[in-house]
Amino acid sequence: MKYSKAKPGRIFVIRLEDGEILHENIEAFARKMKIKSAALIVLGGADKSSRLVVGPAKSRAKKIVPMETVLDDANEIAGVGTIFPDSKGMPVLHMHVACGRKKSTVTGCVRRGVKVWHVMEVVLWELAGSSARRLLDPATGFELLQP
Repeated sequence: MKYSKAKPGRIFVIRLEDGEILHENIEAFARKMKIKSAALIVLGGADKSSRLVVGPAKSRAKKIVPMETVLDDANEIAGVGTIFPDSKGMPVLHMHVACGRKKSTVTGCVRRGVKVWHVMEVVLWELAGSSARRLLDPATGFELLQP
């Protein structure tokens, strides 16, 4: 386990609008507000054609190949995530959401593009004084959190 400390910063209540892309808008908001690190929750609707990363094709393969799923209709969503800067200091959202419709649910990462269906609500807690970064891990090819 690796860790660092942060202090509570500003808290933002955000409403995303119909058709906006979740990760793009949250990262743009973070840049505008000069937020480097944060924790977030989200709930609302994801529109059809939203894309999620739903795991690796093979869990322990030498080369990690992400699987993707596309929502075929509007879904209810709830999710959690974090923002930390990458090696260039740009805020990067890492968020997983559970998407449900009728009796079916799929969970995945929003990086491929989750589109808002009418409304999404986000509560963002800034983590002030954090030195954590997302840095490239050559072994996995992921930008991993380095507290």
